[in-house]
Amino acid sequence: MSEKAHDVGTHPFHADEERKRQKRIKMYKYIGIFIVFQIVVMTVFALTVMKVKTPKIRLGNIYVQSLTANAAAPSFDVSFTTQVRVRNTNWGPYKFEAGVITFMYAGLPVGTAYISEGKARIRSTKKMDVMVRVNSASLPPNTMLGTELGSGVLMLSSTARVNGKVELMGIMKKRKAADMECSMVFSVATNTLLNLECE
Repeated sequence: MSEKAHDVGTHPFHADEERKRQKRIKMYKYIGIFIVFQIVVMTVFALTVMKVKTPKIRLGNIYVQSLTANAAAPSFDVSFTTQVRVRNTNWGPYKFEAGVITFMYAGLPVGTAYISEGKARIRSTKKMDVMVRVNSASLPPNTMLGTELGSGVLMLSSTARVNGKVELMGIMKKRKAADMECSMVFSVATNTLLNLECE
């Protein structure tokens, strides 16, 4: 009896079935690992490549062409060149519309510069040179301006916004607006820029 039972347990048919079962288990494991890997890849892809970030717009270096100021009869007239930089950190181009930079003294407009429409390529910065002229002609009488010019400085600020679309994979388009706020300090004595900060 024991010999017959032993023969049945080691029958080639059963050994072959066991090998097939082990192969199926391995195959299911590989399929499971592959599915998990694909989920991880798709999650990383969605969180990085497909995530649309807001582009940034900033002013570059400012080069003063001319600067005249009068502290006694408070007034100023400044001409300078600067560079508008639209930075795109997305994995797709950012096409933006034309915009306007407004320059202000004490919150009141004193001049503008125009940003032409353009495109910042994938993970790159679009740079555009602009000429700017600002003056106090439209300002109401302001004793603070006279005091400031008398101390040898002129402080201005600027704001801008450009609207556009980020295009991903050639199929998905997401509207994004880039905003800018800058402050700048000019030296009346040396006709130069002392400080520029943008956010």
